Amino acid sequence: MPDSRRGVLYGIAAYVMWGLFPLYWPLLKPSGAVEILAHRMVWSLVAVIAVLVVRRHWSWFRELAGQPRKLLLLTLAAVVVSVNWGVYIYAVNAGHVVESALGYFINPLVSVLFGVMIFRERLRPWQWVAVGLGTLAVVVLTVDYGRPPWIALVLAVSFGTYGLIKKSANVGAAESLTVETLVLLLPALAYLVFLQVQGTSTFGNEGLGHAALLAGAGLVTAIPLMCFTAAAIRVPLTLIGLLQYIAPILQFLCGVLVAHETMPPSRWAGFTIIWLALAVFSWEGLHNAHTVRRAAKRAPALEAV
Repeated sequence: MPDSRRGVLYGIAAYVMWGLFPLYWPLLKPSGAVEILAHRMVWSLVAVIAVLVVRRHWSWFRELAGQPRKLLLLTLAAVVVSVNWGVYIYAVNAGHVVESALGYFINPLVSVLFGVMIFRERLRPWQWVAVGLGTLAVVVLTVDYGRPPWIALVLAVSFGTYGLIKKSANVGAAESLTVETLVLLLPALAYLVFLQVQGTSTFGNEGLGHAALLAGAGLVTAIPLMCFTAAAIRVPLTLIGLLQYIAPILQFLCGVLVAHETMPPSRWAGFTIIWLALAVFSWEGLHNAHTVRRAAKRAPALEAV
């Protein structure tokens, strides 16, 4: 199989698994969102260490230990991603799957705004149209919910911030996840011990199957991340950008078809606007990439003349 096709399959696998997350977290009830989050941190570390053992890849640790800036960035990334994970688990188990899907639909537009505000990037006209439509969608959904869609906004901003930090750190997926989970390990273990002492822990008290599902949170976290990394090094970022919509689409379908969440006409209107914004954003990105490629091909011919 060609490497590019394998990369596409890895990308599809990653986003499908992320898209089906809403089916997994409810299986962990009666565990609360914070307890699930703590187990996810602990077992993710176990899973990623297993991957590193198989790969026999440890030389990076000594090199990274001598780079305090990267360690600080990864520590900050650990805090941000814990907020993202915690809010997402709470949203799914509290019956807000559709709103959480909205967060990941909004995320690409948040990343664009970060580029403008932080890196002083200049948006092209159609990118401004997409951002304007996204803003309009948030206003429509605010009216629909009777409040700003806080869950969606927190998920979009936290995940966008996480991506920004990871880009600045420039550390591989397995390596960065190892450091992030190490940072989170002590607080997570302390909370789990506290629950055990209080007699409110569900781990081991709800049967072997429940304990296995809690431990499985580590694999559920690590496997799609490894697939995503394998895809990112094999296929263009423009294709990755299109594949990323698989996850929120599946999450949305889980919310509507599986969880049977209410979707009044005003909410459909808000989602239709955000989908239109993403269609404009994707079309503009593909069109601009095509224009750049054509210009690059023309340049040698013009130089030869």
